[in-house]
Amino acid sequence: MAVGEKGVACAQSEVRGEREARGKGEARPESEACTECGTRAKGEARAEELIEFIESCPSMFHTAATISGRLDAAGFTYLSEGAAWELARGGRYYTVRNNSSVIAWQVGADVPEAGEGGLATHFQLCASHSDSPTFKLKSVPELEGPGSYLRLDTEAYGGMIDYTWFDRPLGIAGRVLVREGTRVESRLVAPDRDLAIIPSVPIHMQRDVNDGFAPNRARDLCPLVSIGALGKGSLDELLAAELGVEPEQILARDLFLVNRQPGRVWGAAQEFVSVPKLDDLACAFTSLEAFLGSENAADVSVYACFDNEEVGSNTKQGAMSTFLRDTLARVVAGLGGSEEDYHRALACSMLVSCDNAHGTHPNRPDLHDSANAPVLGGGLVVKEAANQKYCTDAFSRAALLAVCADAGVPTQTFANRSDMAGGSTLGNLSNIQASMHAVDVGLPQLAMHSSYETGAVADVELAIRALTAFYNANLAIDGADAVTIR
Repeated sequence: MAVGEKGVACAQSEVRGEREARGKGEARPESEACTECGTRAKGEARAEELIEFIESCPSMFHTAATISGRLDAAGFTYLSEGAAWELARGGRYYTVRNNSSVIAWQVGADVPEAGEGGLATHFQLCASHSDSPTFKLKSVPELEGPGSYLRLDTEAYGGMIDYTWFDRPLGIAGRVLVREGTRVESRLVAPDRDLAIIPSVPIHMQRDVNDGFAPNRARDLCPLVSIGALGKGSLDELLAAELGVEPEQILARDLFLVNRQPGRVWGAAQEFVSVPKLDDLACAFTSLEAFLGSENAADVSVYACFDNEEVGSNTKQGAMSTFLRDTLARVVAGLGGSEEDYHRALACSMLVSCDNAHGTHPNRPDLHDSANAPVLGGGLVVKEAANQKYCTDAFSRAALLAVCADAGVPTQTFANRSDMAGGSTLGNLSNIQASMHAVDVGLPQLAMHSSYETGAVADVELAIRALTAFYNANLAIDGADAVTIR
């Protein structure tokens, strides 16, 4: 029986069982429910939660705010980088840099006090990124003409698939710096309406468009916002109305285009989830769920979500900045440890770098390495590359696979075709500043860097289970010789 047919059959069985129970004046026993359908329903619920999370994160600044809100609700204490930190065993804390990167940590209740031999502890981290490829508005954002048209002047942020941004409703989101007397404040903004569209040139005027389309970003990718009702200065007027200030109070903006197409779970058997920014907010979400749902008394568990991965990570808030190193060093110091203890802790620590993976394309399987081609719905993907663009090696792969095997969670493998260059991610970049064992993983997806991406419903829950198992496992690492999983 096909999956779709089974789903229908299970639903029909559910209805029949309820009717029979009602006819007898009884409640249907819980044990009669279809286990597979229950699992699928749970998976769909997780996927809907993912969509809700992503829709609350239209820019990297909103992502950091959304994550911070989740941490606040879970009882974490915010520690400003500019304040003194006081930490306690069993404590839960987080800090933020640039309002776009977040690091949170939970101190295990059994982490020992610093004694004569120093502080003996280690970190188990998951790290993802808060940004996605899009278009950023320039400082002077409005283009007048031709005629009465008003357009937005943009430039590319990251490596997106340009043609996927045409002919769909677009919004704007980000932060605005507003002056209030002697104070300049950062405000989030994301008007909840369709504001612009990038129109295609009709095929009648571009007959060869289906032979190859390479839009010019300075000419072809300027969103249209008005045909006469608005003029220069209208953007600041719109932002000021959203924020309840005067236009002249707006001093600066970091604003980005947002694909307004709603996310959805779809398919005859509800197997797929499609939504903007799946890369990498799917990993930001699943690792956050795992972090909040785990408990490890023996370590310092860490959740990190960095900005600017899509443009190289080499910013003050990126994975290659000092943000992770500074935070982990201050955690060790806050627990009574020394600089020597910090370096000892790193040597015993492990990072799971979480950034989505390329699932096998249904129409172009030839683009994948045939022996290392993950599929949608098959579980978390471990990524490896000989050129070290991914941080996975045999040691880190073995450690994570052992954890997942003990938890009964499936994993998959990705490697690029040997004659094709691949991408990179934040794992090795963060290791430049804070070196430790690390493995690169991600949820398999299609159409990476499209403005609308697709993954599998099942992989959302499978990723949460895998990463929860990692956080819950007490890893005792002995150099690169051995790891004991307790």
